[in-house]
Amino acid sequence: MHLMRIPVLLASLFLTGCTSISLNPSIEQKDPFESFNRSVFAFNDALDRTVIKPVAKGYSAVMPTPAKIMVNNFFSNLDDVVVTANDLLQLKFKQAANDGARVIFNTTFGIFGLINVTDKLEKHNEDFGQTLGYWGVPSGPYLMLPILGPSSFRDGTGRYVDSFASVISNTQDVPTRNSGWAADGLNTRVNLLEQEKVMDDSIIDRYSFIRDVYLMHRQSLVYDGNPPRQKFDDDE
Repeated sequence: MHLMRIPVLLASLFLTGCTSISLNPSIEQKDPFESFNRSVFAFNDALDRTVIKPVAKGYSAVMPTPAKIMVNNFFSNLDDVVVTANDLLQLKFKQAANDGARVIFNTTFGIFGLINVTDKLEKHNEDFGQTLGYWGVPSGPYLMLPILGPSSFRDGTGRYVDSFASVISNTQDVPTRNSGWAADGLNTRVNLLEQEKVMDDSIIDRYSFIRDVYLMHRQSLVYDGNPPRQKFDDDE
């Protein structure tokens, strides 16, 4: 859904409590295409270091903080449209009312989402990949997608389905749609600049770290932060 999540989800390791989740089955089963995935990761990483990250750093340096906040609010509001649709598909009607209200009030009183007038309403994270997981669909093998970054068979399908509810994806004017995707991706990358410093300083195998954090984070999201504890032979 967003471009370039190479430094992806570092904060999730600390903010969602996913370090307590154990992956089961084994990584060999979760990542059967590791050789291919690593080659895609190398391509994404090179593209990020040479093009996308420098652009993000330049944007962050010249853009005034209030303007960056408004841009972030705008794309967060667009994301709430997809979130609300998936709330309904997961039968989370109270949450759907909350997220739907965020869209309505931020779009109208918040000037198309530039101002977050619903900061007292909790923002949720739902997508169709989570919806499939909610209804029992397994994640399937891990996949590293070109430019898009970490995913899985289930989440890749979810990305496609979410596009039908995405305001940007449904924009008919092609230059406007492409500009929207690029700006959304740039905004996401800017938000990750500070988070990735920890990973750059302390992580030896970036690929394995990103894979493991992604899988644990997605499992946590499917279970709304309370995934079942995996049972291992040592527990006997």
